[in-house]
This record gives sequence, structure tokens and C-alpha cells, in this order.
Amino acid sequence: MSLRTLEQGIATLGLDLPAEAPEKLRAFGQLLIKWNKVYNLTAIRDEAQVITHHLLDSLSVLPQLAGISRLVDVGSGGGLPGVVLAICRPDLQVDSVETVQKKSTFQNQARIELKLANFRAHHARIESWQPAYAPDAPDGIISRAFADLADFVNLTAHLAGPQTRILAMKGVYPEDEIARIPSGFAMERSVELQVPGLDAERHLIIVKRT
Repeated sequence: MSLRTLEQGIATLGLDLPAEAPEKLRAFGQLLIKWNKVYNLTAIRDEAQVITHHLLDSLSVLPQLAGISRLVDVGSGGGLPGVVLAICRPDLQVDSVETVQKKSTFQNQARIELKLANFRAHHARIESWQPAYAPDAPDGIISRAFADLADFVNLTAHLAGPQTRILAMKGVYPEDEIARIPSGFAMERSVELQVPGLDAERHLIIVKRT
């Protein structure tokens, strides 16, 4: 997996990451490819596409996490974006909640191998899960192609405090989904994301309690 391609993508995104982050990101990408042969973590098997479609795509939301110190990642499968964000923000506590046990097992193996003290994966259903720091609320709840926006908000509403940002990573601007955001919540803003090497629309929809 090309460290140079990854570093060029990070530079294009304008990110200032810890010195060890690019190498850890590459190591995570290699772990993902290795375990994918047995665990079917992702449909993408090409190394170059893992960099663009997974690592850089996950990194594109990093500037939008300012002010967030506790993040819940919902249905992240192979650990995207949760593991990537934990690598790049050592000060960010990331709890990944995944219903498929083999995927949460992989994520915890990545945590051990990459020495991510700020990351934990939980095999659980998000609608019945509570963080260890409850009753405090997380600052952010994120998902990447997890579910319809209304379903995402409904399934995580029990975790969302007044200041919690619900962050949905989407492709094409989901106008119909935004129109169905449940009562008591509203879109705070939408951010168009630019992912180096990826010729596709990406949007981050940020929802908060009203």
C-alpha cells in the first residue's frame, strides 16, 4: 500500500496530523485487506481504492470534528471512519458500535495492533447501547453509509444530548432523507466533502436537537 499516495491525499485535504499517523493509517489499510479475505469486511479489495474510498474518505470529515471529544461510530463495519479518526485524533475517545461480531472483533484487533488507547469496539445494537460515561452524552455520533437519515437519528436519539452533533456521511445530497428528519431534530448544516482521487459526490449532514 503506497504511503506516498496516502501522504499526498492527506496534504491535499490540508490536514495536520500526528507524525506517526500516515504509517498507522497504512498499517490499518493493510490489516483491513488481510482480514477481509476471511471476514468479508468490505467489497473493496484493491489497495489504491482502500486508500481513496476508505482512508481518505474517512479523513475528509476530520475538520468537522472540532470541539468533539467523545465520538460514537455507528455500524462502522471494518472500522470506518472510527479507527481512522482515532488514529488521527489521539485526544478523541471513539466508541464503535457494531452488530456483526466478526467486524467488532476485527476492530478490536486493529486497536491492539495499532496501540489505540482511545478506541473501543462494542458488539451491540445501537438502539440499546449506552457508553461507559453515561449519563453524559457523546459530543458526536457518526455513521458512514449506515442507514436512512431518519432511521439513524431515531436509533441514536437516546444518546443525543442538547449539544450532540449527529453526523451522517452521505454520497449525493440526500434531499428526501433530510425532509424526513424526525420531529425534535433538524439539520444544522450540510458540508460538501472533497475526497482526493474520488470522483463522486460526498456530503456530511449535521443534525442536532431543536
